[in-house]
Amino acid sequence: MNRAFSRKKDKTWMHTPEALSKHYIPYNAKFLGSTEVEQPKGTEVVRDAVRKLKFARHIKKSEGQKIPKVELQISIYGVKILEPKTKEVQHNCQLHRISFCADDKTDKRIFTFICKDSESNKHLCYVFDSEKCAEEITLTIGQAFNLAYRKFLESGGKDVETRKQIAGLQKRSSSSSRGRIQDLETENVELKNKVQDLENQLRITQVSASPAGSVSPQSPSTDIFDMVPFSPTSHPPAVPTPNGTQPPPVPGRAAEIKRDLFGAEPFDPFSCAAGDFPPDIQSKLDEMQEGFKMGLTLEGTVFCLDPVDSKC
Repeated sequence: MNRAFSRKKDKTWMHTPEALSKHYIPYNAKFLGSTEVEQPKGTEVVRDAVRKLKFARHIKKSEGQKIPKVELQISIYGVKILEPKTKEVQHNCQLHRISFCADDKTDKRIFTFICKDSESNKHLCYVFDSEKCAEEITLTIGQAFNLAYRKFLESGGKDVETRKQIAGLQKRSSSSSRGRIQDLETENVELKNKVQDLENQLRITQVSASPAGSVSPQSPSTDIFDMVPFSPTSHPPAVPTPNGTQPPPVPGRAAEIKRDLFGAEPFDPFSCAAGDFPPDIQSKLDEMQEGFKMGLTLEGTVFCLDPVDSKC
């Protein structure tokens, strides 16, 4: 590897200045990865990084992992590394942080560049694999650097300083937003705790205000039709009249008469008086009583209390 940003003056650039300054040049490549390097530039530095990432890629390939494909967008502002389908930006390497770029003469598909990370300030070497465009991508990055440097000289350095200030403001704004979200979450937790404390205090106050030994009235249990079950010994509660006076008490029954399923009083022919039945029925009952006293059986005898029935 022996190509950096310096180029010979007899060679022309591949793209128009407008394409790199107002737009970007896209390329597709395979991303072998990035690794930290000790120096910001140097052929031996990138050679060691390529050897290291190739070895790691061979191990992953033996495990069945494929080399991920990425899209490179090159402009005078930097090199963006995106996911090809979703266009999600994976890395955004600003051009003024790129210190070295080269392609491999022994392996025409490999090209690399070294960029200083904006957060950790570490130098990272990015390695790519492009079957046909490795050298072209390297030259395009070199052209973008040349155009950016000319623009810097024409503006007297103001344009670069402006971009740095904007980047700093964006970074501070982002950190301020994260801090504000954390403050709101903390305030929300504190308010929840205060509400819980107030509920506990109110509950304690209600318990202490109630007289000792008092039993709260319990509502009677109801059936599945939401009706209060009837008990012959219980009386319905007195409902006050509209004028506030209590209604007169309901007199209780001396003795409740038991009735059968159909609401009729039970019938016992042996406990009834003689005058309770017609003469013909009473004579039948007298015969039955005499038969029981004599030890006779009534098997096969059919009788009824209805004189209209033909079988009687």
